[in-house]
Amino acid sequence: MENSFDWIVLKSRHIVKDKWISVRSDTCQMPNGTIVDPYYVLEYPRWVNVVALTKNQEVILVKQYRHGLKKTILELPSGAVETEDILPLKAAKRELLEETGYTSNNFIETGILSPNSANHNNLTYCFLATDVECIADLKLDLTEQIDVVLLPLKKVVEGIDKGILLQTLHISSLFFALKKLDKVQFS
Repeated sequence: MENSFDWIVLKSRHIVKDKWISVRSDTCQMPNGTIVDPYYVLEYPRWVNVVALTKNQEVILVKQYRHGLKKTILELPSGAVETEDILPLKAAKRELLEETGYTSNNFIETGILSPNSANHNNLTYCFLATDVECIADLKLDLTEQIDVVLLPLKKVVEGIDKGILLQTLHISSLFFALKKLDKVQFS
């Protein structure tokens, strides 16, 4: 029989709870009896990332300001799974269309990631959309200012080590997409 390393939550309370993040403080007991108090958990909604490729193998990227880094960076189209989305696929299609005006009939879920399993409770669903086409204007939230940038897939991959993408979940999503496209090779 395998050993269980699962903790037992003895007490839990929310320190902050709003639409975008909740901070929970747990009192936990480890299997060896050690009490961990407090242990903070960040509660987020599920997230989606989309690697969207045109017929010409260009990646659709969004250029936007990220206050955590205090800089404007390139990212994949991404966002939260809203309650009306029901499934992550619906959120991926919605986010791609809202942030870029692009869509496709070819969406494939490529993987699921934990943003930080130590203290985040959510998962990120990664999608590949192929043969995307621009069909609409951007539909941005009040706090979003976005420029849509198309870059050749090869240039995006070559630019990873130069910091073309900084968001780790987006780089992981790109890896999943490359794997699905049979573009990952080992020598």
